[in-house]
Amino acid sequence: MKHRGRHRRRRRGRALRATLAGTALALTAAATLISTSQAAGGDNPGGLSRVTAVAETTKLRLHENLIDRGTLDTLSRAMGGTVRVQDVLASADHTMRDRSACDAAETAALPVKPAATRAYCWERGDATTTEWLPRSVTTSGDADNGGRWGSDRVVLSGWTHDDRGTGAPAADRGLARIAFIDANDPGRLAYRWILLVAPSSGGTNFAAVRSGLSGMVWYQDKLFVTARDSLLVFDLHRLLKANVDSTAIGRVPGGYAAHGYQYVLPTVGSYRLSGGSCSAADDRAAPCFSALSLDRTSTPDSLVASEWFHPGDTGRPARVWRYVFSTVPGRGGLLATDARGDVRASEAYETEASGVQGVLSHRRSGAAETDWYVDHAPTVDGRHGTLWRQTTSGAKAATCAADETQACWGRHTASLSYWRETGELWTLTEGAASGDGARAAGPAGGRVLYAVPLNAVDDALE
Repeated sequence: MKHRGRHRRRRRGRALRATLAGTALALTAAATLISTSQAAGGDNPGGLSRVTAVAETTKLRLHENLIDRGTLDTLSRAMGGTVRVQDVLASADHTMRDRSACDAAETAALPVKPAATRAYCWERGDATTTEWLPRSVTTSGDADNGGRWGSDRVVLSGWTHDDRGTGAPAADRGLARIAFIDANDPGRLAYRWILLVAPSSGGTNFAAVRSGLSGMVWYQDKLFVTARDSLLVFDLHRLLKANVDSTAIGRVPGGYAAHGYQYVLPTVGSYRLSGGSCSAADDRAAPCFSALSLDRTSTPDSLVASEWFHPGDTGRPARVWRYVFSTVPGRGGLLATDARGDVRASEAYETEASGVQGVLSHRRSGAAETDWYVDHAPTVDGRHGTLWRQTTSGAKAATCAADETQACWGRHTASLSYWRETGELWTLTEGAASGDGARAAGPAGGRVLYAVPLNAVDDALE
């Protein structure tokens, strides 16, 4: 039975044996191996290690906090009632460019192998802004098995206000917005921005949600987004419309404003880590949430999560784990809780793939184990990432050049979402960034939303 202590001892044992064998020939061979592995996008992370120790799984425990229904109803009435996702899509005021209209930096961010079968680029202002950073994606394929929300095919993309070096006013820092993308016509995607908010003053007002949005999952009518040491939950049936065009957020003379946005989506609850404060610098602490995805091949359906460390922190394994969704009537779209409102991880592993930018678990028909797809960020700026498929038995990644390069995935990608109806794996690229996650100078560039058939990913591994 594997756990974190044994995993660390095994790494120390390997390092000691390598030191004892440190002849000049071994050192030369090691240097060659390091050079080759860096060119190939990083060392093979090997198999996943199961986490079973109670002291470790307790760090993954969540506590549910739902907002009183009366508060939510008060806010809806005050703002003139709810609007539908369909209404937001119908008012789309931005158009995405298809691959033929993407520029060289954008197409260069696409994966080398397997090739993207669909690719879209943002309207120019969003494609190059240094104030906002695209971080996550989910679709109506997550929301419903049939792949549609009502009659619509929808893609949601989460963006966070990037406060580093932009000189943005304090009121803008950390703002979170979502692009509601009308994907009914594959040849013409259009989108509308909505702002994430939280009810306040008993539902008579609201404030801005300030969250990293590095992970996002739309399941049934609920939307889960990351907020470092918690998950925020939204209800897609509670979309609201602001009636005052102002930079203010909340109640203003004459009604409600949303920083210039026409629509807002208020939180309906949260799930906070109950194992103490999270830390991205200490793998013994509770993990800070990074990526999220949905697994419909588990029973029940489950929410998959990962933590993030710097890509260069190869000595620290990252955790990937899952929570199951509730099957209790009246709790549609919420996580399964015990009598105290706690949510326990149903499964957890460690991966040696550092800098995890996206995670997906999926069990192929007839497979003995569930596959975990881990998007590994490169340690050097400007390079493509590596998409590893891991089980407890080992790891595989596509090889895309004669020198056995495995940096074949997209450049600066973030988030993974599987659209079961179409068999597509969706992701997006953040744009130009340095290897330590800092923003590069100048316009962002290189931002693209794309899809790859999951079976093409698997075929590229064989």
